[in-house]
Amino acid sequence: MLGISAFYHDAAAALLRDGVLVAAAQEERFTRVKYDHRFPQWAIRYCLDEAGIAAQDLDYVVFYEKPLPKFERIVSTCLATFPRSWEMFREAMVAWFKEKLWIKEIMRSTLGVPPGRILFVEHHLSHAASAMFCSPFRKAAVLTVDGVGEWTTTVLGEASADWSGGENWISLSKELRFPHSLGLLYSAFTAWLGFKVNSGEYKVMGMARYGRPIYIDKVERVIKIEGDGSFRLDVDYFSFHYSPRRTYSDKFVALFGPPRAPEAPFFTKSTHGDVDGGKVEAARNQYYADVAASIQSVTEEILLRIVGHLHKETGLDDLVIAGGVALNSAANGRIMRESPFRRVYIQPNAGDAGGALGAALFAWHVMLRGPRRFVMDHAYYGKAYSDAEVASILDRSGISYRYFEDSVQIVSRATDAIRSGRVVGLFQGRFEWGPRALGNRSILADPRRPEMKEVVNSKIKFRELFRPFAPAILDEKAEQYFDLGKAAGQHPLRFMLAVVPVRNDREGDIPAVTHMGTGRLQTVDRQSNPLYYDIIKNFGDTTGVPVVLNTSFNLRGEPIVASPPDALRTFLSSDLDLLILNNFLLSKDRDLI
Repeated sequence: MLGISAFYHDAAAALLRDGVLVAAAQEERFTRVKYDHRFPQWAIRYCLDEAGIAAQDLDYVVFYEKPLPKFERIVSTCLATFPRSWEMFREAMVAWFKEKLWIKEIMRSTLGVPPGRILFVEHHLSHAASAMFCSPFRKAAVLTVDGVGEWTTTVLGEASADWSGGENWISLSKELRFPHSLGLLYSAFTAWLGFKVNSGEYKVMGMARYGRPIYIDKVERVIKIEGDGSFRLDVDYFSFHYSPRRTYSDKFVALFGPPRAPEAPFFTKSTHGDVDGGKVEAARNQYYADVAASIQSVTEEILLRIVGHLHKETGLDDLVIAGGVALNSAANGRIMRESPFRRVYIQPNAGDAGGALGAALFAWHVMLRGPRRFVMDHAYYGKAYSDAEVASILDRSGISYRYFEDSVQIVSRATDAIRSGRVVGLFQGRFEWGPRALGNRSILADPRRPEMKEVVNSKIKFRELFRPFAPAILDEKAEQYFDLGKAAGQHPLRFMLAVVPVRNDREGDIPAVTHMGTGRLQTVDRQSNPLYYDIIKNFGDTTGVPVVLNTSFNLRGEPIVASPPDALRTFLSSDLDLLILNNFLLSKDRDLI
């Protein structure tokens, strides 16, 4: 069974065999077009190849939302806001009549699957299924929060996933509808703060740590929040419902001031101290950071209220969360540590790409009443490359390398390099499902060296200097360095989906991965990723710090590397010192290999 998401952003495909995930990937990894929204032909081809089948062998193909209700919402909204919506209406009609209204025919003609074997699942049901049927829970409360699906923006409910052969179901009992959307609210602030919508939201989270939430009163003028977390936007402050170019209105600008210029340098006194000749700019940036902190604080408060209400309504101990807002790792950390729920599960690809997986899981478990057989304990479902393929690519490139039969020498050389202040690219196995690099397509560095923040941001990633890095830590050592509370041992920490406080007595040990007293950590166990675990363990054994700096293996503006040529190109065009390609080592310094 093949699940597909496409035609908005982050197109993806996921393949199940008898209810078990075989392969999953986003289209961007193959096309190298970041957030590629087009029909995921390359991701589909990979999934079929991984399973060793042809498209004609598929029992069903499942799309992650229902196009006609979504089209109805767009047309209704444009008519209600006409003539301001004329440009949006024109662009929508072009897009919809070109391809979006013909999704069933595109899937039929591309894959050769009969119409009767093509299914559609509502957007938020796909989200809910992507979390529930990947979780280890038998029964759980459900929360999905994103921009908008067909009409819905937020859904509460509960679900059952019975391992003993009982009935599997998802019951969504309460919803909020467009235009009242927490995801679109956050995106409006993302755009006003100078970042791209649907890709820059995590930059707002990073910026927020440098600010103080002193403008909550202003934020609460654009959104009315109830005690149970439900809310209504004052749509006069927004333009996302009638403009294809702008998410906020002139009234929003009158309240918050001129927007931050895109790509403008960001520095404040807390990031760079007293900058010569830049005090005015630093003060202006501090205002933006304070607004970022305010919208982040309001978002967290809304989610905590919703979760508290959901726990009271369901009385359940376990919670699953999905949707684009579920990638807000700062909010996730607070939910895991502070909410009444005992355990929380968030699927690593919680946004729209994950809807491809959710659609297939919903069809298998609920529509076809298939048995429960799967828990997502790791995220390594992308394409792998054999040593023979890597050797062929390296030989054609003419670059010198060394090959090692086992991982012992690779671990030793990698940790020696990291310990001496070098930066290492790690490429191994199947690439990750989701937006986080979790040790198979990662860049690693020494977390003890504060200068590594600037080195990796400016010379490797070529991105904004304020951006934080993740601490990857041995699972059994995590509580020694981080204040996890109830979050200890939970799945979202494996997927780098939660920000938690660094223990006060450990901040000085890992300054390169401490972001204003917090870290978006990844816990690593040996069973899931032996080589990655052994590198961190060897580094810890020789330094006393079982942590490495981890960031995604890519340059700014590019998707995470997927293939050996991607990795090689990134290695040669950056200041990476050492590259691990499966069992091959490449270095710009011969002494390292």
